[in-house]
Amino acid sequence: MANAYCIVFFFQLLSLTGASESGIVGGKVAKPHSKPYMASLQFRGHHSCGGILIREDFVLTVAHCKRSEPMTVVLGAHDISKKEKSQQRIKVAKYHPHPKFTGKHDYDIMLLELENNATLNDYVKTIGLPMKDGKIPTNINCVVAGWGRTGVNKPASKVLKDTTEKMQFSFECKNIWQEYFYTDHMICTKFDKDKGGVCQGDSGGPLICNSKPQGLTAFTYECDCNNPKYPHVFTKIHFFLPWIKKVMK
Repeated sequence: MANAYCIVFFFQLLSLTGASESGIVGGKVAKPHSKPYMASLQFRGHHSCGGILIREDFVLTVAHCKRSEPMTVVLGAHDISKKEKSQQRIKVAKYHPHPKFTGKHDYDIMLLELENNATLNDYVKTIGLPMKDGKIPTNINCVVAGWGRTGVNKPASKVLKDTTEKMQFSFECKNIWQEYFYTDHMICTKFDKDKGGVCQGDSGGPLICNSKPQGLTAFTYECDCNNPKYPHVFTKIHFFLPWIKKVMK
């Protein structure tokens, strides 16, 4: 019964607060500015979620990161506790959550339209989306990154961290997550307890496989994000390409 409670509680938590208590467990500090497409989504100067810059005026993230208060996107950051010269802070002009997103776990994707274009340079760059549905081989190592919490009840990281997780068979994820996992528009990973991985999200941050973003961090097991029995789940970007193109016209 405890397991069911944890899972149900997690989705309520997501729909109420977004996965702001998120983070890379284990892993290592990323090489500064090695991921110039990474965005820190902030409310009142505090990091809440991750995202990726896919055009000068659009950031891609997950829909459960939306709140009623204004959001600022911080680009070009490594240490978000400092006002680095490389940082660009841009307000969100318009939110485009997927029309089928209900506040739960499916169709968890959102485009953020920026108030003004980002200035592209060595610290701020866009990342291209996967153009074709290349089946990602199972067991391939993919990279996850974020500024969130470094473990259950541990503080968030001030600097960008990354680690690797392995692609998992969809049917295995379906067996474990059951009604929470939608094979057509979600992918999932397994991970090593020592290497760790995303925690309660790092929501909206990317899953990079073969240098392309294939997923956006969506959800983990609420009671222990670092429990390898529960694969981490990501929104599958490729499935949403027609919608993304339509919104960004």
